[in-house]
Amino acid sequence: MGDDQKLQVPLLTPYKMGNFQLSHRVVLAPLTRQRMYGNVPQPHAALYYSQRTTKGGLLIAEATAISDTAIGYPEVPGIWKKEQVEAWKPIVEAVHAKGGIFVCQIWHTGRVSNTGFQPNGQAPISCTDKPISPSNDGFHYSPPRRLGTEEIPQIIDDFRLAAKNAMEAGFDGVEIHGAHGYLIDQFLKDQVNDRTDEYGGSLENRCRFALEVVEAVSEEIGADRVGIRISPFADYNDSGDSNPDALGLYLAESLNKVGLLFLHVVEPRMKNAWEKFECSESLVPMRKAFEGTFIVAGGYEREDGNKAIAENRADLVAYGRAFLANPDLPRRFELNAPLNKYDRNTFYTSDPIVGYTDYPFLGQA
Repeated sequence: MGDDQKLQVPLLTPYKMGNFQLSHRVVLAPLTRQRMYGNVPQPHAALYYSQRTTKGGLLIAEATAISDTAIGYPEVPGIWKKEQVEAWKPIVEAVHAKGGIFVCQIWHTGRVSNTGFQPNGQAPISCTDKPISPSNDGFHYSPPRRLGTEEIPQIIDDFRLAAKNAMEAGFDGVEIHGAHGYLIDQFLKDQVNDRTDEYGGSLENRCRFALEVVEAVSEEIGADRVGIRISPFADYNDSGDSNPDALGLYLAESLNKVGLLFLHVVEPRMKNAWEKFECSESLVPMRKAFEGTFIVAGGYEREDGNKAIAENRADLVAYGRAFLANPDLPRRFELNAPLNKYDRNTFYTSDPIVGYTDYPFLGQA
């Protein structure tokens, strides 16, 4: 395909994200895959990520636990121990060998956990002691323990240390996971946060924890290597807000003061984890307010991704299920080639190959 034709595909135009020169705007979204046995990154992940790497392409690693209290699912990676940092190194090297830019998503699940995942079988921590209602698939979340005001600095420090460890592992930066009903989102949302200290009540107070995490991480590794993912409109894990527009806008404006590299926002149409809904709400006010790189995610296909870039509603578009099932997704978008269908049954199995590194590339039968 000649350069002239490429120019007609907005997703495949180059973009400068801070100090990083991207060759296209198709981002690998952070995707939990549950194949990191014992919370230690595994060699098979090097193949998985390198398959999805292009020269000048941005990849966001799967959600990675910042401490032993941060885990809420089996076989997810961590980055708080030396052993984990060492195990990430060859995975990051595999991505860098193909010219990719790789950021680590750092994560605390908060109350989206149960005592079985917690040290000494203790209660998961949160901003609240309100439990999540049992999930449709019968998964049980243990009632959380409300963090004392004096304990919050320690959790912020866990995020900071995880970011420091990510840089030691060779990552190009970090994305703070502030979305989808996990710990930071629990503080942000007024339907979860029922605190009466300086971390609860007003919009400013509910955003305090998120912004303190952002500041600590930025001081540690530089704001030019830090992004955050948020989902103001979503209600995952019982985490809704009565005024998501105000929440998103306040965060976008506050993050400008830190000089954050990127803001990654989940589209309002992704009200829950699986389906997209038609809705009138829009990320455009946040897009206009935020001064760094603006990444959108949530149910995008080739056509509406191109439209989002062409209409300047986003700088980059993150793809999850499509990129999982199509390791060469940018190439397929370039050629407008058909996509492999994803198999939801293998999203969260622990198999090191099936549904992981066995999706075919173009031209492979």
